[in-house]
Amino acid sequence: MVAPLLSPLARVTPPDAASPATPHGHPPLIEVDRLSLYYGAARALHDISFAIPERLVTAFIGPSGCGKSTLLRCFNRMNDLIDNVRLEGSVRIGGEDIYARDIDVIELRKRVGMVFQRSNPFPKTIFDNIAYALRLQGFRRKSEIADIVEQSLHQAALWDEVKDRLHASALGLSGGQQQRLCIARAIAIKPDILLMDEPASALDPLATAKIEDLILDLKRQFTIVIVTHNMQQAARISDATAFFYLGELIEHDATGKIFTNPARKQTEDYVTGRFG
Repeated sequence: MVAPLLSPLARVTPPDAASPATPHGHPPLIEVDRLSLYYGAARALHDISFAIPERLVTAFIGPSGCGKSTLLRCFNRMNDLIDNVRLEGSVRIGGEDIYARDIDVIELRKRVGMVFQRSNPFPKTIFDNIAYALRLQGFRRKSEIADIVEQSLHQAALWDEVKDRLHASALGLSGGQQQRLCIARAIAIKPDILLMDEPASALDPLATAKIEDLILDLKRQFTIVIVTHNMQQAARISDATAFFYLGELIEHDATGKIFTNPARKQTEDYVTGRFG
């Protein structure tokens, strides 16, 4: 379960508050309630409410510009870094409002890791890409850091490919390897949630398959939310799917139902390729 982000005295959601249902009946970890987001006067997200279950893969699908990545960045408050952004409604993780005034945003971002569309390794060695992130979190013992680096590379299915060149530059890795290194870096500090924004869109089919296999393996330990334009990818790797259009949540359900028996005609038209 997600660890508390606020102090023990901080106000959290009352225990008798109703939690929204999630696909497959799993308890919710992320709860979005009447969320709207504005860039200045432009409204990018419209009154979105739904819940994301724990330790499953949830895919966000929809055409470009529909708000998928904007919503994803709400979960670790990355939108705070953009000027003139205003948010209404709430996002709760583990029952706690992550936009409360006394939230520790640094602690939140430790708990909610992120992997971006394009791999962004540091211009350091493979080893130091992960060790640097650990040192920032206060790890000092060399043996402990080395153990976590190895464990993270194993979890990212990269260890066998790089174990003999850990002190070579990470920039010498292939694109797919660099993306798996970024995943290893993100999971090294043991987040509860892993956000992935189009993590395989810049990769070839073989590297994409490795990333997809990795996601299926990682969901045993992490709650994963992935933005993807690739509907076949969503169908292959996700347990639940949310379809967005023009900043609105059109439908959210188990992936099998979304792709075979959606409740909304707009969803059916999108997943069958009639528009997009």
